[in-house]
Amino acid sequence: MPPPFPVASIRDFYAFEQHVKTCRAQRGLEMVPQWYQIPVFYFSNPTCVIGDGDPVFPPAGSSALDYELELACVIGRAARDLPTDDQAMDCVAGFTIMNDWSARDLQRVEMAVGLGPSKSKDFATSLGPALVPWPQLRDCYSNGRLHLLMTARVNGHELSRGRAQDMYWTWPQILAHASRDTELRPGDVIGSGTVGSGCILELTPERVGGWLKPGDLVELEIERLGVLRNPIIERPG
Repeated sequence: MPPPFPVASIRDFYAFEQHVKTCRAQRGLEMVPQWYQIPVFYFSNPTCVIGDGDPVFPPAGSSALDYELELACVIGRAARDLPTDDQAMDCVAGFTIMNDWSARDLQRVEMAVGLGPSKSKDFATSLGPALVPWPQLRDCYSNGRLHLLMTARVNGHELSRGRAQDMYWTWPQILAHASRDTELRPGDVIGSGTVGSGCILELTPERVGGWLKPGDLVELEIERLGVLRNPIIERPG
């Protein structure tokens, strides 16, 4: 099924402190002080976007496929140099669920060089199952954050549970940074980054039965936004 809207670009942020801290601690690293100075992001590949029900397979050379449970906002009208207060939300069309699929073995090599991620990410990004209009979510928005439960299941077994309101950076701060000295346009996707506990890397594959494999079904659910489902298949020969 195609994504529920045309995608112009993807900026994926890194807004959940718990996720960042845990993953760095697993490598014996402290938090980078600069992480608290700006809401950093990377650009992903809009041509690799898939929708609810579409199959996913690991990219060439990878045996460490991982899901990433994220919330994403979608730009509805052009905006530039947005403020860091709630006025920034006026450009938002709505919110959806995002699965920022990752090939962890490829990512490890890329990030060791200090540039990326690239091929560890741009093979697939899932969005859906629907774009929920921003006005329908105002009642669960406060302090710059949506107050929504986020869960992830593999083959019906819950692995991840987090809260959208635990973002360190607010949506206005993220939008202001993304729009600084450039124009956001309709169809631009702004990802939150992975919620705390929202991927196998953070949970550790040893604790949850390993990386994703063909035959698995990944379901990401966010309160009020629905369930985004993708089956894992063998890479076509």
